[in-house]
Amino acid sequence: MLQRIQTVYLLISAILIGLLFALPIAEIANGTDIYEFSLNGITSNGAITQSALPVAVLAGIILLLHIFVIFGYKKRIRQIRFLVFTILLMLGLFGMFFFFTYYTFKDAQISFKISAAFPLVAIILDYLAIRSIGKDEALIRSIDRIR
Repeated sequence: MLQRIQTVYLLISAILIGLLFALPIAEIANGTDIYEFSLNGITSNGAITQSALPVAVLAGIILLLHIFVIFGYKKRIRQIRFLVFTILLMLGLFGMFFFFTYYTFKDAQISFKISAAFPLVAIILDYLAIRSIGKDEALIRSIDRIR
């Protein structure tokens, strides 16, 4: 399980998604007020002005799917299917980041943090994991064909 490169890709991807729960995603400057967008919501001076529960739930589902895929190493085709679904969910998560920041405030200056790029990096790592899982599946099928 842990000796395969795809497990390393998936583990790093899960860690990046898990870090979203701890790090701020964006900083929003609206006039003289400064707001911080994280998975807890949009906060100003420690008070939550708008909840980001849908974003947090989607990130939690993505994290659980990564853990499920890591431990589902015996069924490679199912791993690939779940990873494709996870990639689609991460694209939705990335879109929700922009929706929550730009929809909430009009004419505000938005400064995205490095953690906003974590879903994109996780998508790349998941794609690399899919390729590695596909290579393993091809190797297993070629060995079965020789018998």
